[in-house]
Amino acid sequence: MSRYDMDEALAFQSRLTQALEYKSPERAPARRLGPLECLRAAYFHAGILRVYAVARRMIKRGVFDRNGYLSRSWKSLHVTEAAGGRFEVSGLENLASTPGPVVIIGNHMSSLETIVLPGLILPFKNVAFVVKESLRTHFIFGPIMRSVKHIAVGRDNPRDDLKLVLSRGAELIGDGVSVVIFPQATRTVEFDIDGFNSLGVKLAARTGVPVVPLALKTDFMANGKWVKDMGPVYPGRTIHFAFGGPLKVEGNGRDAHVAVVRFVASHIQAWGGTIKGSVP
Repeated sequence: MSRYDMDEALAFQSRLTQALEYKSPERAPARRLGPLECLRAAYFHAGILRVYAVARRMIKRGVFDRNGYLSRSWKSLHVTEAAGGRFEVSGLENLASTPGPVVIIGNHMSSLETIVLPGLILPFKNVAFVVKESLRTHFIFGPIMRSVKHIAVGRDNPRDDLKLVLSRGAELIGDGVSVVIFPQATRTVEFDIDGFNSLGVKLAARTGVPVVPLALKTDFMANGKWVKDMGPVYPGRTIHFAFGGPLKVEGNGRDAHVAVVRFVASHIQAWGGTIKGSVP
């Protein structure tokens, strides 16, 4: 990794902590490539692969620390912008003003949030993600996941997953690390309310920390037909991230869960996205 990349990543961190929001710089609309539109996706995915090839080298050298993680995530955001993506990030003041660790609960649309979110959260909180066990051996993300704090679940046995998330999540939160949970069983363009479980709320209740809702729309990158993480890209679609105000979990946590669902649903609707199921 170049010194330039690290300096730019730290400058990005400084901008986030001062502005508490982020909007990609205005630039000319991406030129339509017609039948050659696949070239844009190839450029984007090649850029992401280069980002994580550098991360692998850092891991092998034993120098992949917090700043390295931040830098690789920032570089992924930069590659996305270079491919025509435009970000709008709001609500970062809710991370900045909430002391201590939190449980961040959001919808899950594509792998783009997995690679970009660390760069948005790390300036404010140390962070770990709840991920599928298969991500630990993923050809792109595997080495990163094995090198950073995370909770890997199998998603074959919900009861075992619950026990693991509650126990390992409590350890991480006890160490001051915030935990990001995507309660949907799988990545999907639509927000599936019925498939949005209360696992994150249960973890927050167990540990006594607040919940921060997260709504996102990352269908700039679609899931691929043959390789799910390498689908087409759509420069005309804005990439949205919105963090909500902290919620205290009381009683059985239903009120907090409903508040998260309503926060996500309202933003998805405002951004022109699709909702499956009824908003409580």
